[in-house]
Amino acid sequence: MDGLRRHKSMFLLPGLLTLFLIIIFPLLFTIRVSFSGWNVSNPQMDFIGGANYTAMLDDSRYWASITRLILLAGGTVLIQYLIGFGMALLVWREVLGRRFWRVLFLVPMMTTPVVMAAIWQTIFHESLGPVNDSLGMLGLSEIPWLTESGPALFALKTVEVWQWTPFMFLLLLAGLLSLPKEPFMAAAIDGAGTWRTFWKVTFPLMAPVSVAAVIIRLIEASKLSDSVYVLTSGGPGSSTETPGYYLYIQGLRDQQTGYSGAMSLTYLVLMIVTLTVVAALLTRALKLKGDS
Repeated sequence: MDGLRRHKSMFLLPGLLTLFLIIIFPLLFTIRVSFSGWNVSNPQMDFIGGANYTAMLDDSRYWASITRLILLAGGTVLIQYLIGFGMALLVWREVLGRRFWRVLFLVPMMTTPVVMAAIWQTIFHESLGPVNDSLGMLGLSEIPWLTESGPALFALKTVEVWQWTPFMFLLLLAGLLSLPKEPFMAAAIDGAGTWRTFWKVTFPLMAPVSVAAVIIRLIEASKLSDSVYVLTSGGPGSSTETPGYYLYIQGLRDQQTGYSGAMSLTYLVLMIVTLTVVAALLTRALKLKGDS
């Protein structure tokens, strides 16, 4: 028996080593770097204590990017959930061309985010883009989509919703297809209409899948940087910067390695705490909805 346990441990060893190499070691190395003054002019791991963290507390640009991301991610994920749920409900039942629509809805997700952002950059181009051309044909004035902060944020939200609503659709459709038929049969026998069946049966049964889908998308949205890089480069000014893009600026472009390490660790902790709280609140809210 002891020999069997020993051999089982040996089979786990490759996975544990891989976990250490890709997660544990980089995390420990980043912690060490965050307490160093490593930058472009001082590429050394000298210990400077909490100087990087003190500087980070006074970095208004960093905290503004976090606030911006919270609003951006919260708004886009909510829209993705609503549209994705609606699309999933449309093709859940027997409809004409159901398989065709299911595949068509997934097309945006199959495209690389950088490529998709480049396409949308052309679409929102002020003088050559079809959006402003359409506004001109309607007699409306052109909008500087990528050179003013408000329109630029709207353009970024549009790209995110277009790109990732299919992912939400896929998860929610899988959840709908796995629901048991008995509650719906009972609702039909009781004479419940479509709307009442949705609120009293479908939506409560979909609560676990809904929470999982929203949390997964929030995790992905917290890493938003590639679309920002291609679409607006954080501009105009820093009005569309996200923490991921700001970390790229400090760590890779400006080579402030120690400072970017401190920011990345702080951001990691903030996201873990925030997403844990959000998951708990969503679970509780949907549970209360199901009990009502």
